[in-house]
Amino acid sequence: MKVNITGKNLEITSAIRTHIESKFEKLEKWQVDIIGCQTAISEEPNKQMKFEASITVPKGKLVASSSNEDLYKAVTEVEQKLERQLNKLRHKPEARRATHAEKPEEQDLTETELDEAI
Repeated sequence: MKVNITGKNLEITSAIRTHIESKFEKLEKWQVDIIGCQTAISEEPNKQMKFEASITVPKGKLVASSSNEDLYKAVTEVEQKLERQLNKLRHKPEARRATHAEKPEEQDLTETELDEAI
């Protein structure tokens, strides 16, 4: 999977790049076709690191973001959020839905049975 990493007001080092790529490789285990992955890292004024990621899948787009003082913790939080979303997407067709097919059927009574009942 190709991961596009963008840094805003921050230089992307090789250590950051390998950490992000290793985290996002774990998402492939959900057997969902991942078309593309976009990530953005920015440093906010209060020394918080903000990490945002969006994954494009055939049924739409999954988006997650996290802010933390430690960039690596923010990456881990985003990876966990995306993993939960992929899990839900993967198992949604298998989810058991309530059906109304099990309604008790009304018995059709003939006119003679109705007369006898009265």
